[in-house]
Amino acid sequence: MLEQVSPALMLRVKRWCYLFFLLPLLFPVASYFAAESWGYADFFAFGTVLFVFVLVPAIDQWLGHDPSNPDETLDVPRLASEQYYRWLTMGSVPAYFLLILWAGSIFTDGTFSLLGQVGWILSIGTVGALAITIAHEMIHKDEKSEQWLGGVLLSMVCYGGFKVEHLRGHHVNVSTPEDASSARFNQSLYEFLPHAYYHNFRNAWLLQKKNLERKNKSLWSYSNELIWWYGLSILQLVLFSVLWGWQGAIFFLGQSFIALTLLEIVNYLEHYGLHRRKLENGRYERVMPEHSWNSNYFLTNLFLFHLQRHSDHHANAKHRYQVLRHYDDAPQLPAGYPAMVLLALVPPLWRRVMNPKVEAYYQGEEFQLTNKQVLS
Repeated sequence: MLEQVSPALMLRVKRWCYLFFLLPLLFPVASYFAAESWGYADFFAFGTVLFVFVLVPAIDQWLGHDPSNPDETLDVPRLASEQYYRWLTMGSVPAYFLLILWAGSIFTDGTFSLLGQVGWILSIGTVGALAITIAHEMIHKDEKSEQWLGGVLLSMVCYGGFKVEHLRGHHVNVSTPEDASSARFNQSLYEFLPHAYYHNFRNAWLLQKKNLERKNKSLWSYSNELIWWYGLSILQLVLFSVLWGWQGAIFFLGQSFIALTLLEIVNYLEHYGLHRRKLENGRYERVMPEHSWNSNYFLTNLFLFHLQRHSDHHANAKHRYQVLRHYDDAPQLPAGYPAMVLLALVPPLWRRVMNPKVEAYYQGEEFQLTNKQVLS
């Protein structure tokens, strides 16, 4: 549908369309008031999940691909200099904290049965995964204020280690056997997730230890930012426990687990089956757009601040979301992330859809598909 729109017009329209990211923040509130007005509280507790994983993929397919690609010379410098885009992401930090505080009070006030409470955690955790996307945008920037706000946002889902491991681990080792966030060919999601949970947490501490040793500092010094981020998570857990007892603690930890799990599922689909070639000197080739799966669907890219233009993100990690470009020659996902997350949950269907795409991409270089190296 949108492919017929002028790219120049679309760039202007998208400036305001990024405000769509507010919808997932507001949808739990709308769901709650719908339950208050019409009943069926347990059904509406799942409202945000249904919105993100049912309604959004349908609209995404209807709207189609984003026709705009900012020109490197004319558009990128102008867009990168506009503070409006920066304030959108920074403003999400207090907004998300207020949301989980309010949602914790609803979780514990008797509105939902046990089934509804499960739905509520899933819904708020889904919003938390979108918040991680925003944190991901900020931790890549040079400004200290954005880096710290990104860390604060990650602390709200108990995943502060992502700030260290993603920058110093994933972006260095992406699409190689050394990266726990890059799924191997034929690896199922349920094989990938436990491996990713453990190795990404562990690797964050190992990377931080190595970084501090270079500065002659202890891992347990105040210079270890992981202590700050996880300490902040503990303080928030204490706050939720003081306010609402054990139910408050369950809510905070539950929404955190759903958010970080959705993040790792997204990691799974972003690099599935793709490999950087090993050079004669033993090093891997530099990261190129072809080492990430790309998705140029308009609506989901707005919700995710162009995370789906993942090929450009890995090729140009410092670029802000509004200037990320689509690469036609990068491997392309058949749908936006919400639909692909659902597909990944069913490994036989995932392999049926994705394996032929990986095999076609490496046609003539099938040895790339037999890379059996794993982390110890």
